[in-house]
Amino acid sequence: MLEAIQLSKSFADKQVITDLSFKVEQGEIMCLLGANGAGKSTTLNIFLNFLQPDSGQARIDGVDVQQSANGKDKLVYLPEQVNLYQEFNAIDNLKYLASLSGLSVSEAQINAALDETGLEQNARKQSLKNYSKGMRQKVGIAFAIMRQAKVLLLDEPTSGLDPSATLEFIRIVERLAKKGAAILMVTHDFYCAHTLADKIGIMDKGKLLTLLDNNKLPLSSLETTYHELISGKAAMREAS
Repeated sequence: MLEAIQLSKSFADKQVITDLSFKVEQGEIMCLLGANGAGKSTTLNIFLNFLQPDSGQARIDGVDVQQSANGKDKLVYLPEQVNLYQEFNAIDNLKYLASLSGLSVSEAQINAALDETGLEQNARKQSLKNYSKGMRQKVGIAFAIMRQAKVLLLDEPTSGLDPSATLEFIRIVERLAKKGAAILMVTHDFYCAHTLADKIGIMDKGKLLTLLDNNKLPLSSLETTYHELISGKAAMREAS
């Protein structure tokens, strides 16, 4: 459903992504783990067609995003800070987003989507200026549910969330994957990546250093592998 094929991107003389390749299938969750400047958000921006790669392809459902806008109909993007209309309430925001996307939805359908996210009834008609980050994210995810998104792109979604809000967010995203969505998340958060992902790609300086199967991978092993790869110790040990 989501595929990067030897993507490369540079800005001026700085190489930001180099020969990046991976796949995310339907119902699968992949996390790209890395520090600032690793190339994670640039990867998302290429899939969103906000940036053009110097070489390679970003495909959604087999279609190169540079060649056709059809893939965008299948995806929803949730940035680190969800920019919705602060003076609108959750229901009015979702009505407006639906109209922009050409969706015809009833208030009952909107409430059903919000029910799935767990947003409390008494908050739904309050303006978003009173919302926490976690509550705003629920509105964004409700839109993904309404749109029946086949691809969900998440950019540092748990940054600034407390542990209980992070766990609640993880459970919501897991339910979307069970419905068949392909989910790509970029994050610094070891716990979230380990708890949520089927596979984890570790990136540094624009390169995918390894792609780990997260099945039965201990969190301590993930952290050790990450730090060894980033520091170069793993490569030094192999050379010796």
